[in-house]
Amino acid sequence: MNTSDNSQAMAPRTEDSLSDKTVSLKPSGIRKFFDIVSEMKDAISLGVGEPDFETPWHIRDEGIFSLEKGRTFYTSNSGLKELRVAIADYMKRSQGVDYDPIHEILITVGGSEAIDLMFRAMINAGDEVLIPQPSYVSYEPCAILADAKPVIINLKAENKFRLTPEELESACTEKSKILVLPFPNNPTGSIMTKEDLEALVPIIIKHNLYVLSDEIYGELTYTGKHVSIASLPGMRERTILVNGFSKAYAMTGWRLGYACGPAAIVRQMTKIHQYAIMCAPTTSQYAAVEALNNGDADVEMMRESYNERRRFVLNMLKEMGLPCFEPEGAFYVFPCIAEFGMSAEDFATKLLKEKKVAIVPGTAFGDCGEGYLRISYAYSIDNLRKALERLKDFVEELRKNK
Repeated sequence: MNTSDNSQAMAPRTEDSLSDKTVSLKPSGIRKFFDIVSEMKDAISLGVGEPDFETPWHIRDEGIFSLEKGRTFYTSNSGLKELRVAIADYMKRSQGVDYDPIHEILITVGGSEAIDLMFRAMINAGDEVLIPQPSYVSYEPCAILADAKPVIINLKAENKFRLTPEELESACTEKSKILVLPFPNNPTGSIMTKEDLEALVPIIIKHNLYVLSDEIYGELTYTGKHVSIASLPGMRERTILVNGFSKAYAMTGWRLGYACGPAAIVRQMTKIHQYAIMCAPTTSQYAAVEALNNGDADVEMMRESYNERRRFVLNMLKEMGLPCFEPEGAFYVFPCIAEFGMSAEDFATKLLKEKKVAIVPGTAFGDCGEGYLRISYAYSIDNLRKALERLKDFVEELRKNK
């Protein structure tokens, strides 16, 4: 008997053993261009939403001190009590919303984990999740993995990429359960004002919706103060507010986020977190306490710098004749390239190959992003200038060859 032939015949086909649901998910359109540019000499990337600032020293120092003191233990599943208290204080002073730090706040591994936890804690198979797009790449896959049906609401440039009451109403059915509010928005930079949010509340209540309010860019608004829908009458008990430290405090690699919401929901989210993660990184949690208690000046400095870069990028896009609505939050612009008759994917790929500039096609954030590009201005003015000058040359060449 040929045992080697027999064992070879018995070998499983790995492809047949994988989850159909997982295999069906598309890889992130953001990471594709990031991976290419990392191997390309002299390339400039404006594709990743990562601050170019270092984490402020006093925050790093607190993390270092926690290690020196041997604080390398597990925290409670919900996170350090000191951090949850600091978050409760922050929510009170920034939004006027009271949260119980013991029962209504959960510390997570980045904001993305909080999104996943809410969906898995609340969704039954077949429930519908309403997702305005263009928006962050994780909402739709996380909904699918939780056995929900994603219902896409296409945001429009003529509405400044804001969600209108009419769009929300038309998307609702008897199976609608969760509305994602991704504002300030990645990739468009759009925001929702207090008046915009107030117009949605009657529809949310009418259809008995719960809201996932992703406010990771809440501190990075440029035309007024960010308003959370959780602060509006009747909405605190319907909202899971997701935030974190990556953007406002330049703490991407620390991987720390949090969720605030009704105790009954947070309790179930914590249960999943308990089995899958145990707790968020302890060192990061101690650093985050310092960020919340003493980091307001750092946030203000970085916000002012981003605003300067925002104006610079908008001016250069205007000079090269690329239409772009003025973003009011986050650190992205979303210019339109429809005039060239190319797909966003083809445009971005050709730009990378010919000019060594990496930006992200709008379709990475939903099909309605076709004809747009996401450019991050979380980079130095020098890098922005070099990259946009290459983009300007590229655009001029395309127009000459039309």
